[in-house]
Amino acid sequence: MSSVPIQAYLLLALILFCIGLYGALTKRNTVIVLICIELMLNAANINLVAFSKLGVTPSLTGQVFSLFTISVAAAEAAVGIAILLAWYRHRQTVNVDEANTLQK
Repeated sequence: MSSVPIQAYLLLALILFCIGLYGALTKRNTVIVLICIELMLNAANINLVAFSKLGVTPSLTGQVFSLFTISVAAAEAAVGIAILLAWYRHRQTVNVDEANTLQK
């Protein structure tokens, strides 16, 4: 039985994080920015689970932290989409460049 080395998990997490960071910094659509932030959080979860399973002292600690991160990400997505819907109703746009003020 062959095991996947930890370097493969770290490389996957690095690629996901870089894609998420690139999208969060360069895209103008707020929905895409939220999705990219979710990608970055998932990259952190992959690292937590990989080190939890394949680290020096394997334990469930990383997996428990990963569950907390998933719940925080779900709450962040719900609140972010709720704010985005309210913003779209008020401004009729989801463009990040037009989010320079909170005034009417």
